[in-house]
Amino acid sequence: MTDLPHLTESGTARMVDVSDKDITRREATASGRVLLSAEAVAALRDNTVPKGDALAVGRIAGIQGAKRTPDLIPLCHPLPLTGVDIDLDVVDEGVRITATVRTTGRTGVEMEALTAVSVAALSVIDMIKAIDRAAVITDVRVETKSGGRRGDWRRTGSEATGND
Repeated sequence: MTDLPHLTESGTARMVDVSDKDITRREATASGRVLLSAEAVAALRDNTVPKGDALAVGRIAGIQGAKRTPDLIPLCHPLPLTGVDIDLDVVDEGVRITATVRTTGRTGVEMEALTAVSVAALSVIDMIKAIDRAAVITDVRVETKSGGRRGDWRRTGSEATGND
């Protein structure tokens, strides 16, 4: 069991000690989608969502989500985020969300990027639920990461389907 860094010798969960890791520039990008009805997509494109600008709210919510990740994910380290970029693009099937999070620290920001996408998606649903009660969040995943001891990583075609 000691091969898993988040477990103690006895198998209980713990927060990993990263004090011996080098401080490096680290970045992660995650993506996800909110699947919506044609009516909801039209309202987003026409800026007629009853609650207001759903994409702007989603963008701000995603940034807040990235900043609050250690409050939501128990074993995440609080990190000094140096940048968070969130893109919400309306596409025919709904909204495509991409979040890129950066830090200079001792551990990566994959969880912050995933949280940013997830919270942005939840906010889009909150804004659009009066039009589309059947909205679905899907495909939330890390796309790339850079920095740290293990180096850079990029999702490949086989990983996109879970066949790695």
